[in-house]
This record gives sequence, C-alpha cells and structure tokens, in this order.
Amino acid sequence: MDYAAPPFPNGCPNQFRATVLGTVFAGRDRHLEGLHAGDRMMLVPDPPGQTDPEVWVHLESGDPVGHLPRDISTWLWPWLRRGGAASAVALAVHGADTPSWRRLVVDVHCEGAETGAVGAGG
Repeated sequence: MDYAAPPFPNGCPNQFRATVLGTVFAGRDRHLEGLHAGDRMMLVPDPPGQTDPEVWVHLESGDPVGHLPRDISTWLWPWLRRGGAASAVALAVHGADTPSWRRLVVDVHCEGAETGAVGAGG
C-alpha cells in the first residue's frame, strides 16, 4: 500500500537548509560533539496543544539536539502533524567557538511533498 502525504503547504520549500536553534539548553550541546556533517537526523513535531509548537531535530538515537526556526515550524509543524514526513542531514557542525544559533546547519527534505520550490529556510 502506497503512502500519500497530505497536501503540502503552497509556497513552502520541500527541501531547504536551516540552522538548528536551542542547541545549548538542557545539555543538548553535548550531542554536537559526536555529530558530523552527513549524519542523518529525525524531525519530530511537538504534540498538539502547545502555544507555539515547534519542530524538533533529534539524533537517530532519539536524543533531541534543538529545534527549527519559528518561521519554518509555523508551516512545517501542521503538515507533519497531518501525516507528512521529513528528515534532516547535518551539513555543518561547529563547536563552542561558534555562536549557538549557528552551530548546527541541516538540510531538510520533506518526503512526498509535491512542489518544486527549493530555498533558504532560516
């Protein structure tokens, strides 16, 4: 049985690069030490009922590393909650000598999204 993704939001890129925010809170920065460019990660939407729901970036082990910028989460979160699927790959991983909001850059790919738009996501 083929899986059909929900309708993808108009005008949104189905593949984009984004910085991962919140990497220094709750000890999440410890996960960056073992992360390398090319490592695959999962995107996990907050559960329903959040005031400002976010899309979280998790290692394949399940550990959270941080979240995508708010301007992305506003359209990606509802699509993921309706059954859309997306994954991320680390493009750049930097240490403590880099500002926290630039330490991790990911390439996000929305599975089954029917749009040809590609652009910067944050």
